[in-house]
Amino acid sequence: MPYDDLRGFLSTLEKEGQLLRITDEVLPEPDLAAAANATGRIGEGAPALWFDNVKGFTDARIALNVHGSWANHALALGLPKHTPVKEQVEEFARRWDAFPVAPERREDAPWRENTQEGDDVDLFSVLPLFRLNDGDGGFYLDKAAVVSRDPEDPGHFGKQNVGTYRLQVIGRNRLAIQPVPVHDVAIHLRKAEEKGEDLPIAITLGNDPVMAIVAGMPMGYDQSEYEMAGALRGAPAPIATAPLTGFDVPWGSEVVIEGVIESRKRQIEGPFGEFTGHYSGGRRMPVIRIDRISYRTNPVFESLYLGMPWTECDYLVGPNTCVPLLKQLRAEFPEVQAVNAMYTHGLLAVISTKKRYGGFAKAVAMRAMTTPHGLGYITTVVVVDEDVDPFNLPQVMWAMSSKVNAADDVVIVPNLSVVGLAPAAQPAGIISKMIIDATTPVRPDERGHFSTPTRDLPEAKEWAAKIQRLMSEGRA
Repeated sequence: MPYDDLRGFLSTLEKEGQLLRITDEVLPEPDLAAAANATGRIGEGAPALWFDNVKGFTDARIALNVHGSWANHALALGLPKHTPVKEQVEEFARRWDAFPVAPERREDAPWRENTQEGDDVDLFSVLPLFRLNDGDGGFYLDKAAVVSRDPEDPGHFGKQNVGTYRLQVIGRNRLAIQPVPVHDVAIHLRKAEEKGEDLPIAITLGNDPVMAIVAGMPMGYDQSEYEMAGALRGAPAPIATAPLTGFDVPWGSEVVIEGVIESRKRQIEGPFGEFTGHYSGGRRMPVIRIDRISYRTNPVFESLYLGMPWTECDYLVGPNTCVPLLKQLRAEFPEVQAVNAMYTHGLLAVISTKKRYGGFAKAVAMRAMTTPHGLGYITTVVVVDEDVDPFNLPQVMWAMSSKVNAADDVVIVPNLSVVGLAPAAQPAGIISKMIIDATTPVRPDERGHFSTPTRDLPEAKEWAAKIQRLMSEGRA
């Protein structure tokens, strides 16, 4: 049964032993972020964290690391918590094929219980805000789903974007937003500003677990995140109408914030400890004016810790980066077998593929760099043969160490676009990208000594199962 809100998912996590309630009093800084940081160092079974005894706050309810392990990610998709990561990616890809699944509109959304409007808007009275890293320039809403519409085609449901963007609190009714140029909200803002208009938006916090996943997916511009959520859930995604903007927002959100990105207004935003494991500096970014806040009674504030990988961010955007790239590549190159783009939000991708002819693997890599996600993120592509599992790093390292001749198999393409947050970019937003072809050459590319590769012995698979069985019986 899919989850319609965050609270239902938290209940399941607790039943499965994947939610840890911290009852001791903690400091908002540094304890909250330090605890979430620590979960990324525990391993793949780390729990979500719940805090409701935070010094200085009288009624705080804070959830951290909700998606921050493969166990939690599996449960978010309705899978057994011990489902291996490769199987989670394969199931994700299988459900993708059900897209689109139309959403279900509902009334009486729980976030309609309380309202602040106009001069009464005060984020600090609704949310228990705290900094995530000690070098951050302020408080951030970093796990929100931001809803915007194409100003030139506002009635097109698919062009209504639902995306996750970092939001810095710069006042009781002001936010700064970083719209990366390749992201849909930046396209919407550009169109609005060209017309001299503000861009209406809705910001939703504390969403159901699948909504949080799809809000970070690199989908096509006219593909609906709500219709993809339905495919991943196996049931229509519940939505409701936001009262001020009229936008479609998740029915089960904890908080819905409505307002506008003010046309051509900019203010310093940052620094912020980002998914790259580095701080980004302060930059002049667009400003949001908040006109209305709707929220559940005693809202749960869900936040996402980012820093040196791995953190919750890496679990959250891992499969939902791999699968869109796989599907987009296969549409033109059916030879592509699998894509592993889990590293630093897909700045590096490993692709396994069959080959049609010599040079084919490099063509696949170049196409990966020009997908919707690749344009702004992929800086390094490693291509391996179809019998190499891109999720098995020892196999990938074997392919790179035994099949790569740098003179022939490494391609550097200068001056391509990348997200401005990439630390290696120089200047920000421009980088040289690299292809490493670790595949076996095929005609007409004839070089090297690859004619007689070794293969696993026919009995090896049976022996692997036998050894695992003996280990489980405690005979090791």
